[in-house]
Amino acid sequence: MKRLTLLRHAKSGWDDPVKRDFDRPLNERGERAATLMGRFAKKEGMAFDVLVASPAVRVVETLDHFLDSYGQAIETLWDRRIYLASSAALIDVLHAMPDSAGSVLMAGHNPGLEDLILDLVPDDGSNPLRDEVEEKFPTASLATLEFAVDHWKDADAKNATLVAFVRPRDLDAALGPEVH
Repeated sequence: MKRLTLLRHAKSGWDDPVKRDFDRPLNERGERAATLMGRFAKKEGMAFDVLVASPAVRVVETLDHFLDSYGQAIETLWDRRIYLASSAALIDVLHAMPDSAGSVLMAGHNPGLEDLILDLVPDDGSNPLRDEVEEKFPTASLATLEFAVDHWKDADAKNATLVAFVRPRDLDAALGPEVH
């Protein structure tokens, strides 16, 4: 059995003028959400053998806040392929994970993470969480998938079960969609 938890970076700031999208930092709301999700992961007893993440500034800052409140260090692999990656590219990253890692945390971006879930979890009507992800995979959300495989290279399309999906707004309504 292999377990993959996906963490989308928290809300980033568009107000700061940066030259490259890669360098966009979190905003205050994003910092709060990342901290909240780290506390949630700790409270739920979530454990990760390895963390693989995009090196984009907003992901690095998300993980700084998440890991501070999670309270445990995780072996981290920074992988530029995750930055704005497609689902297919993310599957390649997943297949490269060491089989010694039973539980992987992958931190990155949409639409790739959402597409990855939709590609890996069968659309057979049996999983209402998949329908929620298909509606939207918001910033700082966590989704956990399980695979009945022994090797990461066998984690492939339509052979995952989505066992958990938690958005910041599920834990704190103030972090829900902004009303304009």
